Amino acid sequence: MARIEDYALIGDLQTAALVGRDGSIDWCCFPRFDSGACFAALLGTPDNGRWLVAPTAPVTHCSRRYRHDTLVLETLLETPDGSVRLIDFMPPRGSEPDIVRIVEGVDGTVPMRSELVIRFDYGHIVPWVRRVDGAARIAIAGPDALCVRTPIELHGENMTTVAEFSVAAGDRVPFVLTWFPSHQDLPPEIDPEQALADTETYWHDWAGTCTHHGAYHEEIHASLLLLKALTYGPTGGIVAAPTTSLPEWIGGVRNWDYRYCWLRDATLTLLAMLQSGYTDEAIAWRSWLLRAVAGDPGDVQIMYGVGGERRLDERELDWLAGYEGSTPVRTGNAASDQLQLDVFGEVLDALYHARRAGAPPDDNIWSLAHVVLDWLEDGWRQEDSGIWEVRGRRRHFTHSKVMAWVAFDRALRAHEEFGRDGPAEHWRSIRDEIHAEVMARAWSETRRSFTQSYDSDELDASVLLMPLVGFLPADHPRVVSTVEAIQRDLVHDGLVLRYRTKADGEVDGLPPGEGVFLACSFWLVEVLALQGRREEAHELFDRLLALRNDVGLLAEEYDPRAGRQLGNFPQAFTHLALVEAALALSAGRGMREPD
Repeated sequence: MARIEDYALIGDLQTAALVGRDGSIDWCCFPRFDSGACFAALLGTPDNGRWLVAPTAPVTHCSRRYRHDTLVLETLLETPDGSVRLIDFMPPRGSEPDIVRIVEGVDGTVPMRSELVIRFDYGHIVPWVRRVDGAARIAIAGPDALCVRTPIELHGENMTTVAEFSVAAGDRVPFVLTWFPSHQDLPPEIDPEQALADTETYWHDWAGTCTHHGAYHEEIHASLLLLKALTYGPTGGIVAAPTTSLPEWIGGVRNWDYRYCWLRDATLTLLAMLQSGYTDEAIAWRSWLLRAVAGDPGDVQIMYGVGGERRLDERELDWLAGYEGSTPVRTGNAASDQLQLDVFGEVLDALYHARRAGAPPDDNIWSLAHVVLDWLEDGWRQEDSGIWEVRGRRRHFTHSKVMAWVAFDRALRAHEEFGRDGPAEHWRSIRDEIHAEVMARAWSETRRSFTQSYDSDELDASVLLMPLVGFLPADHPRVVSTVEAIQRDLVHDGLVLRYRTKADGEVDGLPPGEGVFLACSFWLVEVLALQGRREEAHELFDRLLALRNDVGLLAEEYDPRAGRQLGNFPQAFTHLALVEAALALSAGRGMREPD
């Protein structure tokens, strides 16, 4: 099975697909990011659905890239007979999504084979396939239908739609796969070459609005392009990843569905977009955020569906063997029902920074802020499940309390900077009370560090965010000592763990074992930079950049021993942390650090 980093992403701003270095699309959900997969080989076997387009002879060398500033993927496959270029993309669309694959002959004459295995409902349902309009094939099962069009003759073999052909230098052979509702007529045929030109133009126009041209521009822009690709265009919501159940440890049970929108990403997404000139995307994300959290603040969830859906019921798909045997495979996410106090701070922080960056004032937004703060006056005292969404018992997690402090701090700043009405002194009193409690109960004299939760000696990388959100200066003695403790006791092969997992599941209610959480190392880069330790910061940042795959993508975690990426892929939160660290290194200040 391919490694996670062997995949590249193509997408159309409503869903996405993962393409392997071998020319196989092993994951794709239609018509939305969170729809059922029609290609699920990533979490099972080829019999669970895939689309392979590859030479029949052994491939002796493979290289790939995205066309500059686009999501058009080119894979060069070399064989003893010659070489071909596989061009894969998904045109940004209106209603029906397309995957377009163009096989281009580069030199020699290369025999090729396409194997299209369609299995709806995450590899579970074999569709009825019939021929229409000459060479076209339609696959139908329940509400879903797929049509494949190509000038090459198609035939069936063992529940697989197959094409066999050869390409010589200069030949271009297109395939177009289109999803549509099974009760509707077949969508109009598209011109693959025109679709390619239109797709390139779309991405070039988008890239042309970027206003960041400082240090690490290429790295920042590549991550922003990924965030755009993970945006659900109709609503502006941004999914955490396009995949589910890629394991945080090979063979383990830490396999979660990340095809939803986390409130925790709100501040970083807004700031990254706004600081790079993508105002429309930032405003669309803010609008999605407001619609999603509207209602009783006591019912605010940590995540929502791309359209703002609240019910994300978790279930297990027992017919899938899991990525390299990592089961269970899950859809939905039970963490959506958890109380995580930090999201209230993230919402208020995002709204404050959006206003500060030039987003227009909105009285509805401030009314929502009031309601959230009214609930948080007492709510901040509760135990919760924390930033890591633990499935063990609730605690007074340090990061959760810090972000509750952020909520009241940003409300005060909005009052002072923008003249927003509110009980300023009351908010100041609560803010100061939270600060004092964190300083007293989240500090361990034994570890000389802030800890994971109150009255504990467990370390946790989330406390690195304390100086990044302005709770304490980066050079405060306790922050300096905390960084030293984390570097001493929470680092594996130079990279930062979230926390130490334990056999008894005491920390998170799960069996031990996971990789290093990449965002945590990017947080350490930023803190080191803010402390003036720039050489260390640059050294760590360069190492993290080297972990990206050949087309610049990062997953959620990394296994330093095996030298491979882990977890859902590609991961928005990781790339947001990359942008934040890059801006700190280039600008000399934190992206979300208040003045």
